[in-house]
Amino acid sequence: MEQKPPTATIESAHRDHLTDLPFADTADFDDADRGFIAAQQPCVIRAADGRVVWDNDSYAFVSGDAPTSVHPSLWRQSKLCAKQGLYEVVDGIYQVRGFDLSNISFIEGDSGVIVIDPLISTETAAAALQLYRAHRGDRPVVAVIYTHSHVDHFGGVLGVTTQADVDAGRVAVIAPEHFTQHAVQENVYAGTAMARRAAYMYGAVLDRGPQGQVGCGLGQVGSSGEVALIVPTVDIKETGETRTVDGVEIEFQMAPGTEAPAEMHFYFPRFRALCMAENATHNLHNLLTLRGALVRDPHGWAGYLTEAIDTFTDRTDVVFASHHWPTWGRVQIVEFLSLQRDMYSYLHDQTLRQLNQGFTGIEIAENFQMPPALHEAWHTHGYYGSVSHNVKAVYQRYMGWFDGNPGRLWAHPPEALGPRYVEALGGIDRVVDVARKAFDEGDFRWAATLLDHAVFTDEDHTVARELYADTLEQLAYGAENAVWRNFFFSGATELREGNFGTPTQTASASILGQLTPEQMFDTLALSVNGPRAWDLDVAVDITFIDVATNYRLTLRNGVLVYRKVPADTATANATIELANKLRLLAFAAGDADSPGITVTGDANALPSIIAVLDRPDPGFNIITP
Repeated sequence: MEQKPPTATIESAHRDHLTDLPFADTADFDDADRGFIAAQQPCVIRAADGRVVWDNDSYAFVSGDAPTSVHPSLWRQSKLCAKQGLYEVVDGIYQVRGFDLSNISFIEGDSGVIVIDPLISTETAAAALQLYRAHRGDRPVVAVIYTHSHVDHFGGVLGVTTQADVDAGRVAVIAPEHFTQHAVQENVYAGTAMARRAAYMYGAVLDRGPQGQVGCGLGQVGSSGEVALIVPTVDIKETGETRTVDGVEIEFQMAPGTEAPAEMHFYFPRFRALCMAENATHNLHNLLTLRGALVRDPHGWAGYLTEAIDTFTDRTDVVFASHHWPTWGRVQIVEFLSLQRDMYSYLHDQTLRQLNQGFTGIEIAENFQMPPALHEAWHTHGYYGSVSHNVKAVYQRYMGWFDGNPGRLWAHPPEALGPRYVEALGGIDRVVDVARKAFDEGDFRWAATLLDHAVFTDEDHTVARELYADTLEQLAYGAENAVWRNFFFSGATELREGNFGTPTQTASASILGQLTPEQMFDTLALSVNGPRAWDLDVAVDITFIDVATNYRLTLRNGVLVYRKVPADTATANATIELANKLRLLAFAAGDADSPGITVTGDANALPSIIAVLDRPDPGFNIITP
């Protein structure tokens, strides 16, 4: 179905933003261009089979003045994020930007290069390394540093090194303590649901253009190539810990539980340069990302920023991060980090103040205002996180999902609520009429609420679907937050064209291969269809021959429990010997006859467990029942 143009309500709001935001401040453009060496032409990166995994040229339309279909502040941010190429941060530190959602950085040592955060995909990381070497020489990679446990900071590692070189000790892989645990869990435990929602969040399948996806605020979009993981060889555990790699001293600051569960900052004395990972970027970040995650701790986040200011800024000439562009000059660095710190502190403290006065998360978010100094700084704007959903995240962190009102304690789910709501308003045609009036008056939020109930009453009601899509489209045009824009457009797209599923999966074979046996059993446990398993009572010993370790699995009352204990054929229904942990994945996938699997006892014991496991659905509905 054809898109509609912005309404007069949206166009008027955008005109107001042009006067109430500091567009005369162009310092970010100077910083984003500083140190530019070369761009890649064309900036289109392909997999070995010819498939395009990255296309920054598709954002060539992001230039000039903002169109009326994009919030002018978001347009400004997208113009900055669309810049691509090799940049010098200082002599000896280089970044490639615009080759993926994140940045990749290169630190030159005495003989080789240290790579920081090798992007999402093998292909984009390899292309970035090639661009770096074309202008700085063919230096060998001597180390890789993962700043934190999100896939856009490690998934492309095979583009810059190999498992063989790491195993041989030629390349060190350095990461914060507990990195692998969190990296694997995030992409596996709830990975299917997160990936499906990420399709909405990043808008990967949306058309790119002034009436479509213009980026995600933190970057443009994630690449779609090969995702891999090489397990770290060096765990950083303490603030103040130092390492020297290829003659380059690195001083670390731990920052767990901030933007990621395992995260760290680090300082290079040789270059008077500080890397802030993803804890100080040119936007308000997420305290609870809309794709789903654990709620982050803004109080701790702010505390680590204060610690970084006190520890490093009196000897720092440049701050750089895993997204966006650097900040140079001590005064500017202190101001930048202090405002970032104040932003997270203010969100935390003022939300707590108001919740202790009895306000709910949605009430606090609706009336929350940032201080003028934060509103006037571009890097505190909500292009990726937002004040609205971050305030609700703080409320959730402390108070949970329930707001205390007993009338909301046991509400109907959407498929039951919709028909009741629609009937109370006089039927679906009446609901659509009321929604049309709200749309015409520019009250798109109310229209969306009404039409959500209408579609959950009759998902095939053509007029309701069309008006709902039109409504979400207007909300998208008006959003300063790129992620909100993508969510609104994704909903409109699925209403018009149908479910587009999950275009990108991060739970690759490489990541699955790093699951510990315990994590594999956890993954099996959370897939058990409880009602179907109620009557099963099974005990199985699983022995991993390569590590001479046995686990007892029991499935009873629909609960899968595992313990590391010696095998006992007298009490187990069966014993399964596996050559290694990967054979467990093969068995779970139905491959019980391949080499490396030996079963004694009841041959149906483990298959009976596998039979009650649900397969995740990567295409579950979001905008419709």
